[in-house]
Amino acid sequence: MNDQRTKKLFTGPLVTEALKMSLLKLNPVHMIKNPVMFVVEIGTLIVLLMTVFPGYFDSQDRTGFNLAVFIILLFTVLFANFAEALAEGRGKAQAGSLKKTKQEIMANKLLGDSIQIVPSTELRKGDIVIVSQGEMIPGDGEVIEGLASVDESAITGESAPVIKEAGGDFNSVTGGTRVISDRIKMRITSEPGETFIDRMIALVEGAKRQKTPNEIALNTLLISLTIIFLIVVVTLGPIAAYVGVNLEIPVLIALLVCLIPTTIGGLLSAIGIAGMDRVTQFNVLAMSGKAVEAAGDINTMILDKTGTITFGNRMASEINPVGTAGADEAAAWAAISSIHDETPEGRSVLEWMKKHDKAYDASLGEGGQFVPFQAETRMSGIDLADGRLVRKGAVEAIRGWVLAQGGDIPADLAQETERIAKEGGTPLAIAVDQHIFGLIYLKDTVKPGMKERFDQLRAMGIKTIMCTGDNPFTAATIAREAGVDDFIAESKPEDKIAVIRREQAEGKLVAMTGDGTNDAPALAQADVGLAMNSGTTAAKEAANMVDLDSDPSKIIEVVSIGKQLLMTRGALTTFSIANDVAKYFAIIPAMFMLAIPQMQALNVMQLGSPLSAILSALIFNAIIIPLLIPLAMKGVTYRPLSAARLLSRNLLIYGLGGMIAPFIGIKLIDMMVHIWI
Repeated sequence: MNDQRTKKLFTGPLVTEALKMSLLKLNPVHMIKNPVMFVVEIGTLIVLLMTVFPGYFDSQDRTGFNLAVFIILLFTVLFANFAEALAEGRGKAQAGSLKKTKQEIMANKLLGDSIQIVPSTELRKGDIVIVSQGEMIPGDGEVIEGLASVDESAITGESAPVIKEAGGDFNSVTGGTRVISDRIKMRITSEPGETFIDRMIALVEGAKRQKTPNEIALNTLLISLTIIFLIVVVTLGPIAAYVGVNLEIPVLIALLVCLIPTTIGGLLSAIGIAGMDRVTQFNVLAMSGKAVEAAGDINTMILDKTGTITFGNRMASEINPVGTAGADEAAAWAAISSIHDETPEGRSVLEWMKKHDKAYDASLGEGGQFVPFQAETRMSGIDLADGRLVRKGAVEAIRGWVLAQGGDIPADLAQETERIAKEGGTPLAIAVDQHIFGLIYLKDTVKPGMKERFDQLRAMGIKTIMCTGDNPFTAATIAREAGVDDFIAESKPEDKIAVIRREQAEGKLVAMTGDGTNDAPALAQADVGLAMNSGTTAAKEAANMVDLDSDPSKIIEVVSIGKQLLMTRGALTTFSIANDVAKYFAIIPAMFMLAIPQMQALNVMQLGSPLSAILSALIFNAIIIPLLIPLAMKGVTYRPLSAARLLSRNLLIYGLGGMIAPFIGIKLIDMMVHIWI
């Protein structure tokens, strides 16, 4: 799919729209944002005036030459605008496909015990709606009751349905997607015009992309070079007059445009916008160009375990008795504790009982009081009508609860808990009053290919740290299986923020991936926060990137694109500066060789005349920009290299290429121009 998108770089509609925008962007209000090209535009206007009104200027009658200079300068500006407009156009084309999902959807709004059918545009934050099989989800929201399979292909491009359910981190739903099975009750979490798709459309259009610190630094460099060459050209006039060479204003303007870094100046915006476009092609939405560029400099990556490294669907795989309890007795109490538990873990216990044909007395739950899970108690359960208290939860929490009631702890509890943890599982203890009956073995699975992906990050020089609320044994097992560099067990939201701040205090850039509400603070603190689209609304709002496919390993593509953006900018900057140096040494000898015959020795290109040299360099300067647009849009191929090797590679390929290309190009153009002159 990505290859197909790349091939569509120059489709007819995109090119047509980009050509129109190239003219509209000639507005000085827009051009002044790019100082290098703004200087070119001013020069173009001056030459135009000298061409149209030659009598107002004390100069030789060179209308033909001035007209040629004007046309070439105009095309130089238009080519630069075309590159930027083409990059923006690709984003707007993607936004167009997203807008197709914004249609008028009728919603089943819940009003008390009745349902009212209303247009989705009338829904407000906090409204409760019912969505059944085959119906479109009318707006962004959270599932508060039920479970359903949702088709998100309109947003993600992936055909596989996604399970959305209440009581977990996978409860976030997006307007414009379709329920393909079952029925859910959801709460609207956004106002009209502020939905996730609305934000997606605004983001992929890329019209409000802010400059990043590196880009600002590069702009400063380009402005400095422009000022330096401006001073050189201004002082060149008197020097030329002194040696008997008459350099008129159009010639000096042409020389200035040839020498200032117009190549990278014309392509700089396109490179940044294309970087945002490339992450979008991987179904990742970047909130700004800064986020994409920051990804290229990432040193440390923090990953939440559940739902990120692992599937997150911890399911009961065993129910083991402890102490004197029997296997059937332990299983029966596990089921009773889960009768009213709507969490994925609770439902998995009942599914396990059904799968293994285990019987239990469901009537015990009738008239009982359900005790929901709380972070403070780390347990849930049911208070039966006959007075018995049934609890299920973290082993240490259940252990403390039983001891507080004067109960005893089975001798084999610690051993069985440790075994489950070492195997990468999560143990939940089952207790009734003062007695612990057994352990539920909840098993989560590392997503396929994660170890190989982390090896890739390691090759890029990126350290990976897994954060999990699991105990140290479980965390160590998962970390070893996944292949991360380090892990933090029993972590709380503040622990994730602490490790991010610690790394940042050491001057490192940190990325964070997560999907839960508890990940939101860390996602906001990180330099690059990548939230899973399957996660909660809070996580997506806190992050500066959202992965529509909910694939945490996608961060590798994001990092690669960020590095590719930096490498592309560096490569084209090297090429542009080398170009300027080469053009300087190619043009100056030809301009002065008539007045200073000794400079003929430096005229290695044997250019026909000073005027043909100027025009040839100017034409080359104009056509090199569109020739480099594909490279600016697609980016330089990323390879994990050290800074020293990367610099050597850039100097060898783009530095040397930037030196050689002008000599060859200008000479070939001069051979044709000299005949015309």
